[in-house]
Amino acid sequence: MLYSILFKSDYLLFSKKSVPLQCVFHSIRFKVNKGWSTAVLLFLCPYVKYMQENNKVLLGMSGGTDSSVAALLLQDAGYEVTGVTFRFYEKGNNTEYLDDARELCERLHISHITYDARNEFRERIISYFINEYMTGRTPVPCTLCNNYLKWPLLKKLADEKGIYHFATGHYVQKRNIDGYWHITTGTDADKDQSFFLWGLPQDILQRMLLPMGKLTKNKVREIAAERGFLKAAHKRDSLGVCFCPMDYRSFLKEHVKKELIMPGNFYDESGNCLGKHEGYPFYTIGQRRGLGIYLNKALFVKQIIPQTNSIILSDQLCSLRQTEMYLTDWHVTNPSALFETTDEIIVKIRYRKQANRCTVIPTPDGQLHIKLHEPLTSIAAGQAAAFYRDDVVLGGGIICSSL
Repeated sequence: MLYSILFKSDYLLFSKKSVPLQCVFHSIRFKVNKGWSTAVLLFLCPYVKYMQENNKVLLGMSGGTDSSVAALLLQDAGYEVTGVTFRFYEKGNNTEYLDDARELCERLHISHITYDARNEFRERIISYFINEYMTGRTPVPCTLCNNYLKWPLLKKLADEKGIYHFATGHYVQKRNIDGYWHITTGTDADKDQSFFLWGLPQDILQRMLLPMGKLTKNKVREIAAERGFLKAAHKRDSLGVCFCPMDYRSFLKEHVKKELIMPGNFYDESGNCLGKHEGYPFYTIGQRRGLGIYLNKALFVKQIIPQTNSIILSDQLCSLRQTEMYLTDWHVTNPSALFETTDEIIVKIRYRKQANRCTVIPTPDGQLHIKLHEPLTSIAAGQAAAFYRDDVVLGGGIICSSL
């Protein structure tokens, strides 16, 4: 029985289940003869809808400076803009951002919708964030949110509304290289957000618009002020993770049962007890400040052992240097550009910090083995690693171990 079949790029969607077209053709080629193959395809044609490119764009709007100016620029470029504000997390039930986004859309005479994603955000991002710290790992919630929640939700809503393009206020660009769309760095090096977008698939990359990619933050504020959007022009930049901007410890104390985070011991590398800590989830690999222990020398978190609620400290930063790491949950845009190249590949494990040359090798068990050409300090399980060639993002993954 045929239901509505939606054809987008290289995929057929049957009852919400995606099937690559080449699989359909393969099945037809080997299960029926050539004549029947043609007949079956001709039969399917009336049931296939094409997502044709149009001038409509669905813009994620937070009510902040960047998405507000993105709306202005897209409208100036002739796009029919619809704004959507996702309700991911509202600290203290503060919904001022909804009013700001709605007011901007009214001034620009564009449609505005809200989408309540709080349950999804809590289940997929906040729960993950807590669980990572409780297992002694370092989470990357912004990376997961962008790749697996925010952009996929934009695509889902755009598909439902017959809108081809979707956009945000991210400071990144994109480029087609050898038939593959890649994220590339934004012009403003201080605001570049390419590190967070290594996991986006082609069906999102090819339809996304990135109006902020060639602009600096200062220029964006100028545009907002010149156009009379003074509140947007002077809004402060958001810092850190949206649901706990500066202090993840307080967030954990609020959301984790007290008996699950208990004081434990600091040890040196020889097993000598150095003092007490407040609970292993409150510390990360490489941490130096806020340890609450003073021995007239710098100390660094070298290892976190959840099973015994123990933390190993070292007074030698060089002991935290490592030359290899392994990734899981990885995504690579064009495998040959990463695995079969003599070009210099750069890996970053922190936003705007620590860029190192590396070699990337797939392993038989489905991981990526990263051989660093220079040692990296404080590699932590759970962190993200992103691969670059010059300004081009080639892919990335989640660190599971290091040597």
